[in-house]
Amino acid sequence: MGLSESELLARIATRVPATGDDCAVIPHGDSFLVWTTDLLWREADLPEGITPYTIGWRAVAVSLSDVAAMGARPMGVLLALGAPAFEADLMDGILDGVLDCCSTVEAEYLGGDLSSHRELTLCSCALGEASSPVRRRGAHVGDLVGVTGELGRTAVALRLFRQGQHEQANELFRFSARVSEGRALAPYVSSMMDASDGLARSLHQLAEASGVGFRLTEREIPVLDEIDQLANGSQARREMALHTGEDFELLFTIPPKDVDKAQSLVSFRVVGEVIDDGIELQTANGVEPLGDRGYEHGG
Repeated sequence: MGLSESELLARIATRVPATGDDCAVIPHGDSFLVWTTDLLWREADLPEGITPYTIGWRAVAVSLSDVAAMGARPMGVLLALGAPAFEADLMDGILDGVLDCCSTVEAEYLGGDLSSHRELTLCSCALGEASSPVRRRGAHVGDLVGVTGELGRTAVALRLFRQGQHEQANELFRFSARVSEGRALAPYVSSMMDASDGLARSLHQLAEASGVGFRLTEREIPVLDEIDQLANGSQARREMALHTGEDFELLFTIPPKDVDKAQSLVSFRVVGEVIDDGIELQTANGVEPLGDRGYEHGG
């Protein structure tokens, strides 16, 4: 049996110490470039009912979200695409989505590569710039934990795709990369990442990078209203909000003294605090461990 994604990443980290953040960081004069890449493919990432426009939007938004998590200004995006056939409607729709998504964060689409391939596959690369990129390491005991937006967006969209409610599902799938939020938060936060693998797994990743633990308060976690309509019971609600992943909200730690200033610039919720070790969830019934489960590529 092959390695899981998390096992493979740990294995790579033993040989490539520079890995571990949302983007690679490259010194560049008095500043830094941040560089990231992401892969989407039909079977794993593009459900039945997704439109070409949404495919293009999401293909570049996932990489722009990584740039946002570094507190960086996006500069440009490349997109490589492989498909069984270059159908005009499919290609035009994808390009429309790519261009519109890039325009929302003032990033330039710079082109890419095309190839014949047995399954629709898209690989995006995004380049950004930051004077002081925010890393995953840096959280300290006593810091507070913040989250932008609402969680469960992709979990709800996947349910709606399966139910044939494609219009609403596509709208939810076209998330906004939190670039302006990331740049505004950068001077104040001690660590940051995007929660693309789900809040639970992302907390474990942040904890490992910083050598700390977290205690979250369940009632403070911002959850999309539609989850309460679709989830059957509290356990299903928690699964959709904390473990499904692909939400692409920013997860960060911030010293208490800086919360008011940061909240005057960015809308976010304080959902917990940094502790010595362990990942805990304060529920109505007490404190329980929050397991390391979330979105996995491959397996």
